[in-house]
Amino acid sequence: MSEPSYSLLGLWPIVNRWKKLVGAALVLAAVVSIIVVLLLPNIYKSTAVFFPTNPQTTDPDRISTEGSRLELNGRTEDLDRVITIGESQPVADEIIQRFQLHKHYKTGTPGNDLADDATLREFSANLGIVHTERDAIELTFFDRDKHLAARIANALVQIIDSVNQQLTLDNRRDVLGIYRQRYQFLDQEFERSRQQLLQARRRYGIYGLEQQSRYLAREIIEVESKLHQAEGEGNGGKAAGLRRALRGLTRSEAGNVLNLEDYTRGVDSLNLFTARMTDLQGRLVRARGDYETADVSLKGKISSLYIVQKAYPATKKSKPIRWLIVVGSVFLTLALSLVVITLLELWRRTPSPLRNPA
Repeated sequence: MSEPSYSLLGLWPIVNRWKKLVGAALVLAAVVSIIVVLLLPNIYKSTAVFFPTNPQTTDPDRISTEGSRLELNGRTEDLDRVITIGESQPVADEIIQRFQLHKHYKTGTPGNDLADDATLREFSANLGIVHTERDAIELTFFDRDKHLAARIANALVQIIDSVNQQLTLDNRRDVLGIYRQRYQFLDQEFERSRQQLLQARRRYGIYGLEQQSRYLAREIIEVESKLHQAEGEGNGGKAAGLRRALRGLTRSEAGNVLNLEDYTRGVDSLNLFTARMTDLQGRLVRARGDYETADVSLKGKISSLYIVQKAYPATKKSKPIRWLIVVGSVFLTLALSLVVITLLELWRRTPSPLRNPA
């Protein structure tokens, strides 16, 4: 016996025979779906859009030398880092605790494992963070309360910014500590060089280079001239005294406070210490300026995000699309009904040994 053939054209007679049941199923599906969609709450969407900046541009070592420019270069690592922070559980826990989402979602008491898990799953389902084709971050949050959705979206952006800054905060503090140590070291070296300069002046008796050099040169010339004159006159006593005076002006062992030998050594030492102090003074001024700039930049907490659009309360609901749910329910019911009545017809038409015993 040849097997019977079936086609879509033969489906209408089957539907016609079962039209009452199919119609009843469609009406029931439409009524139930209408009741369900009317009970569903309106869900509103709030969206914030921002660009992540390169955190290196907010470091004190870069700010002090290159200015406080923010680079909106859309690096892949910056985008991935921001998305990872936004989807992390610590961020979610902070939002859940701040906005009391256990009570809002009616999931139970905080601290209960089941309630915490249900709240976290509900929060994660309502959160969306995507990387757009223009290298921006779009953060979206859904909720029944449009004002709460906007507040949570903006709070998430602030927390992401705070955590993103925290990632480089320790490094920035280390840099600030280096600036402080360098400034303190140069300050100590400058003070020590100044004390060495004062000691050199006391030791060699040099306080005014120009005046003392003129005095010393004049005295040496006068004594030497008088010595030659005394020797020419044959005045031995006077010449001997002038030789001692000349030796006192030129030799350090003679005991004069101001003498040419000590003066020469003193001038060399003073020039060395003066050059050292001049160099330290310039370095100290630059180090203090760098430290103050780094300190201000660290306390300023420069944002690591460039916010293009804050989240605002939605003016219309995002979901559910009620007519689509009703139409989809009716269409699905129709499809299932067709499958069921077709299987029933096939079962009735197929010979069975149980229904036709030999």
